[in-house]
Amino acid sequence: MASMESNLPGGRNSKILERNRTMEYTYEYPRPALTVDCVVFGLDLVGKNLKLLLIRRNLEPFKDKWALPGGFVQMDETLEDAAIRELREETGLSNIYLEQLYTFGAVDRDPRDRIVTVAYFALVKMNDLELHADTDASDAAWFAIDDYPMLSFDHESILNTAIVRLRGKVRYQPIGFELLPEKFTLSQLQILYEIVLETGLDKRNFRKKILSMGFLNELDEIEKDVSHRAARLYSFNKERYGELIKAGFNFEI
Repeated sequence: MASMESNLPGGRNSKILERNRTMEYTYEYPRPALTVDCVVFGLDLVGKNLKLLLIRRNLEPFKDKWALPGGFVQMDETLEDAAIRELREETGLSNIYLEQLYTFGAVDRDPRDRIVTVAYFALVKMNDLELHADTDASDAAWFAIDDYPMLSFDHESILNTAIVRLRGKVRYQPIGFELLPEKFTLSQLQILYEIVLETGLDKRNFRKKILSMGFLNELDEIEKDVSHRAARLYSFNKERYGELIKAGFNFEI
């Protein structure tokens, strides 16, 4: 006769029943592996370039070739947690803007196995960063978006998708501020949009429009150590922007 303890929740019989129920929904079929890859953008205000962060692979396949930061998703982490971990391990980046981009699942996209990747794109303030490559990356470096080396796997396709997303989204959400220093000039803000959108903007009209939106703080500070006339500095007021959105505000550049 089974003991009362074995029938209690957590007892031996209970654990056997739970395992059997789990096995009822376990099927034998090929399972694709899952990875994450990250397209990291930065803004070079001096060179007036949109930059791309790449890592040099330390493992086969494509050993010593350049690639997007990324890697395999562990069993106990979410997709976003995996992306955050891979960026930290391979580049040293943390606490940055990160957004899921798209899923890439071409059958032959990875020579190792049947591997599906979920891509993310990140926006970082380059002046605040110190890169540090580790784990399966031997190096990490910035490249101009119009002058980067051949990429491993299908990473060029992932990059192109991220560029389209960035150029579209920067028009209707203020994500561009994630690329700027915390304190910036209106000229720097205009340069950001001209670089990302690849178009010139009228200085007077741009300033009038962006200031009329009401989410910039005019600071009691000006530029320092510049060869030209020092300009007023501003900052982005996220709280004020949130209030405007709740009130029906429509951001558009």
